[in-house]
Amino acid sequence: MTTYERRDTILHVENISVSYGNKTIIRNVNFEEKDTAVPGKVQGQVIAFLGRSGRGKSTLFRVLTGLEKPATGKVLIPDYSRQPANGQQPAKVVEEGDVGFVDQKYTLFRHKTLYQSLLFALRKSMSSTAEKHGRIMQYLSDWGLEKIKDQYPNEMSGGQRQRTAILEQLLSSGNYMVLDEPFSGLDVGNIENVKAAFELINRSHELNTIIFSTHDIELAVQLADSIYILGHKNCAGSDDAGTIVHHYDLKALGLAWHPNFTPQHLELVQNIRSSLLAS
Repeated sequence: MTTYERRDTILHVENISVSYGNKTIIRNVNFEEKDTAVPGKVQGQVIAFLGRSGRGKSTLFRVLTGLEKPATGKVLIPDYSRQPANGQQPAKVVEEGDVGFVDQKYTLFRHKTLYQSLLFALRKSMSSTAEKHGRIMQYLSDWGLEKIKDQYPNEMSGGQRQRTAILEQLLSSGNYMVLDEPFSGLDVGNIENVKAAFELINRSHELNTIIFSTHDIELAVQLADSIYILGHKNCAGSDDAGTIVHHYDLKALGLAWHPNFTPQHLELVQNIRSSLLAS
């Protein structure tokens, strides 16, 4: 088991519910995630959400990114623009733009090159032009995109567009990134590219936090250190709303950040599959 330390809360979701008319989509969603420090390395957080279709994952993600205002509850993240008080970092309610969001379409500016898109993502930064250029070029080098920096989206492969979309959000939104089904429809090579992108995000800052949804249980177990199951508590109830029905803390289980997929990981996959079928 990897030694780790839990530090300050980086994400606090309290009593979130969303309704459209008389239909409640998600109800009483509560969870909290803390900054996890691993001695001797930079280690961000990876949080996976699994759930059968219609359980409200996309709705929850819109709330987490400030794109949807909940009927009840709030989403809090640390407010690093303010000084700590009594040893605690003040919190703020998430607003649109605080959390990066990459949807399944990898929406990009058609009229901007890759470099121009990343420069636009830094438009609110107080850095100098030279500093912005240096930061962009470093990212392009790290992410294997340096040679296509002057290409437009229609000249890029699907994997290149996805990495560009992730970088845009990383540059504009800071430490938080939500990805809705980032592995959907990808071939083996592009799946490996996204996994490599997760690793790059993770090791660039310990506060970097990736939240993603997937239907691939094995990928979730392989990549995440915290897994939530969104489901219906009363599976037979047609009008039930989505909520968190299970949480698997892979750190506490000794399965996070593991170099190999072990029999214990496979056992967890089976447990999660059973949880999904029952919800």
